[in-house]
Amino acid sequence: MSKYVLTVTCPSTRGIVAAIANYMADSGCNITDSAQFDDLETGQFFMRVSFTSQTGATLQQLRDGFAAAAEKFDMNFDFHVDGAKTKVVIMVSRFGHCLNDLLYRARIGSLPIDIVAVISNHMDYQKVVVNADIPYYCIKVTKENKPQAEAQIMQVVEETGAELIVLARYMQILSDALCKKMSGKIINIHHSFLPSFKGANPYKQAFERGVKLIGATSHYVTADLDEGPIIEQDIIRVTHAQSAEDYVSLGRDVEAQVFARAIHAHAQHRVFMNGNKTIVFPASPGSYASERMG
Repeated sequence: MSKYVLTVTCPSTRGIVAAIANYMADSGCNITDSAQFDDLETGQFFMRVSFTSQTGATLQQLRDGFAAAAEKFDMNFDFHVDGAKTKVVIMVSRFGHCLNDLLYRARIGSLPIDIVAVISNHMDYQKVVVNADIPYYCIKVTKENKPQAEAQIMQVVEETGAELIVLARYMQILSDALCKKMSGKIINIHHSFLPSFKGANPYKQAFERGVKLIGATSHYVTADLDEGPIIEQDIIRVTHAQSAEDYVSLGRDVEAQVFARAIHAHAQHRVFMNGNKTIVFPASPGSYASERMG
């Protein structure tokens, strides 16, 4: 049997769930998992349905068959092959902990992604990436060549068929034009429990303020620096006896875990944009992401 995922966003009204269930039943499909959320503030409805097709229907057949129900409720919808790997381009600068973590998770199959390229503005991780049989592109970025550099980046994305860009501590600010072009398709890891400490050195700020908790935030990238819709966050406790360097070391572990969970949720089509926020449905029972990533 073929396994699929249906994602739906539409204005909230009566009859949506019934229409989806009826379509599934009439099309020879069996629902295996379902999650929904009705946002009373925005008036939007969100739903994710995992199902099997006993007829062997293709994605296009499912989309065509569902079009009438979708039109009636003004749905923004899509069907996805359940378990299909998302093609990802990783961008990194000189901090490699998130890059190395993603390479490892992808290799052992704990993340449903296919890393099709790594782009950096330095050569530091070329050997690591090439040894993993992944193409490595060094694209230098300066104020003078930024438009040309971003054109090269987009060329890599388009030629590899990448569906998602992940900024694994890539320390260059993307232009507004690139952010808009790839809206909802760029995920960043920020080494701070936003919105408390922003900028390049949040751990130093946290140390100077004597905080008791530090953390990390993974979010979609928008033109507003470090203010895109948040997907995942986590924290770790620290004490007065630890140094700023200790904060950095502990923070790297949190960053890697938060980043991986955010990418996993996106790749499984569990994240829905809801204005400046996101709706993130939990992973299905028994799946890898339903447990804490270590």
